Amino acid sequence: MDSALLLAGLAASAFLSATLLPGSSELALGALLLQRPGLWLLALLVATVANTAGSLSSVWLGRRVPPGTMSPRVAAWFGRFGPLTLLLSWVPVIGDALPLAAGWLRLPWWSCLCWIGVGKFARYAVLVAGVRQLAAGH
Repeated sequence: MDSALLLAGLAASAFLSATLLPGSSELALGALLLQRPGLWLLALLVATVANTAGSLSSVWLGRRVPPGTMSPRVAAWFGRFGPLTLLLSWVPVIGDALPLAAGWLRLPWWSCLCWIGVGKFARYAVLVAGVRQLAAGH
């Protein structure tokens, strides 16, 4: 299969996995790396950008919801850590809700982009390093 198609499939998987839709971009990235190990850096960048874009679409959707009351626990969490909370947007289950909450709370767009991107990159970088180690037999 052509590398461009593999990367496009990874991008689609990464974008959709960052929304409320089910998906597993980690499996797609791992499979791509096992098939085309030379694409590791490009695959890391594609997965990071697409997954970040998917989370930003959730921030955008959250901004479309009229302001209201939030659970005290969530409000305290965002009140204490603010956009830094979005470093955890990669975590299963809660990670999909955090960008929605950030949008709903009208957190600054550029801060959301920055912290989401850093968290997504770190998660994928660890995954890429792990797959490369396994593939090398270490």
